[in-house]
Amino acid sequence: MKKSTLLNVVIGIDLGDLRHAVCVIDHDGVILEEFPITNTRESITKLAKKYPEARIAMEVGAHSPWISRLLTDLGCEVIVANSRKLRAIYQNERKSDELDARMLAKLARADISLLHPVKHSSEQAQRDLLQIKLRDNLVRQRVDVISAVRFTLKALGIRLASPNTACFAKRARKYLEEQDPELLAMIEPSLHVVDEMTRQIRQLDREIEQLCEDRYPETKRLREIRGIGPITALCFVLVIEDPHRIDRTRDVGAYLGLVPKRDQSGKSDKELSISKSGNAYMRRLLVSAAQYMLGPFGEECDLKTKGLRLAERGGRGAKKKAVVATARKLSVVMLSVWKNESTYEPERHAA
Repeated sequence: MKKSTLLNVVIGIDLGDLRHAVCVIDHDGVILEEFPITNTRESITKLAKKYPEARIAMEVGAHSPWISRLLTDLGCEVIVANSRKLRAIYQNERKSDELDARMLAKLARADISLLHPVKHSSEQAQRDLLQIKLRDNLVRQRVDVISAVRFTLKALGIRLASPNTACFAKRARKYLEEQDPELLAMIEPSLHVVDEMTRQIRQLDREIEQLCEDRYPETKRLREIRGIGPITALCFVLVIEDPHRIDRTRDVGAYLGLVPKRDQSGKSDKELSISKSGNAYMRRLLVSAAQYMLGPFGEECDLKTKGLRLAERGGRGAKKKAVVATARKLSVVMLSVWKNESTYEPERHAA
């Protein structure tokens, strides 16, 4: 983020799919002009050239990554605000695009920290992360198609086993060829879709594996942790990007939304759920890895020992809390291994 030496103009932009609302104020907070612009590179470039080196604030959203990169390249100081923490905007009783842009400009002029700025990944990281997200979408769609086939047949009194999704179509064909060939012909289009999705998923798996090897060799250290595969390791590297951007390794849990929210006042200090800020998909991968570690196939290690101890305490949602706590500690271990270029030791603190 480029910092202006003299704050002459502050601009708030409320981003939209087709048009953006713009509010321009001076260093005294006086509104100079308000106007809409189209969601094109030409319009955004024209705005940056009209107000060179301006401080520009916008909320995080679908268009904020490429727009913030473009404005930064054009010499502006760009602030991407965390929309989840801007109550002054999302709880405004007179909410509109123009008022949102005005509020963003005023907050950016008063104190940048009020916007709880977030940092977008680089364009390269965003492109590489796209492969992981596309794979996840295909896996989810495949599960939906398989579930639809199984439950449709169940209504006809035919129960198909629920094997590994990769071989579901093969086993379904084999069973129906013997039991009901006519029904097999009816569901064959769905089975063909499952086959094609499986082929595409395997292709993406190979590409992700190659990407780890060619462009992100640091993932090799992270994969030494049993339960961390190429997808989780690569996603972690792409989301964090620079391990030194987080001063204290323990803070990575908060960065990924794995720490409890807090609502304390006087003697009241409520027990709340995790904040769920940061990258939701990365958080889901870490939770899945933690569930594997605490399960029967997880290796004996410090993370598993501590997690099982938490689960044994009992109480409301003990197992769920243990999984989340293990996921949080796992993220700390992963960042530490990456940041220090060290070797993972499963039972470093074993008694």
